[in-house]
Amino acid sequence: MKKSSFWLLATLAAVFIIGCQNQKAPAEKAIADAESALTNIRDTATHYAPDQLQAVDAQLTGVKDSFAKGDYKAVLAAIPALNNAISSLKDTATAKQQEAEAASAKAKDAWGPLSSDVPKMVDAISSRVDILSKSHHLPKGVTKDTLAAAKSGVDSMKSTWSDASNAASSGDYTTAVSKGQAVKDQASQIMQSLGMKS
Repeated sequence: MKKSSFWLLATLAAVFIIGCQNQKAPAEKAIADAESALTNIRDTATHYAPDQLQAVDAQLTGVKDSFAKGDYKAVLAAIPALNNAISSLKDTATAKQQEAEAASAKAKDAWGPLSSDVPKMVDAISSRVDILSKSHHLPKGVTKDTLAAAKSGVDSMKSTWSDASNAASSGDYTTAVSKGQAVKDQASQIMQSLGMKS
């Protein structure tokens, strides 16, 4: 009796080991496939969905830990959720990339008129400030303080415009337009304060 139960246990153990070995290859392949899918989107995800990528990486690490412990059943059970997370990450990153590209294209279109109008406005203000600085009588509505503010405004606008131009040169039209629009708004205010037509 003892002998037969020993053989039964040995047989069950062998079946269990074979069963585990049978699960090892699919588990290994499932992890490799998941890693490959994640590698394909890693660059985009790093840029557009870093937090979500971090969560997926943590999930993958957990699955690899189970594999390292020989728990192939747990690996195979966790793979569908991991694959869903990778698929969701891909969708999010792709959508955000498309949004960013659309915003950049829109900004690039807006940069054209700004890059032509703003330097003219700044030059006109600069010229007006020079003329008024040399004048003994300021026009009605323009005080010495207004003129001083306009003078320092010209310097700050030139500096910001330089940043905007550099951003445009490097292809970052979103930043370029944001800074360029700020200069345009400031120029309009200064022109108004100096009694100029914008």
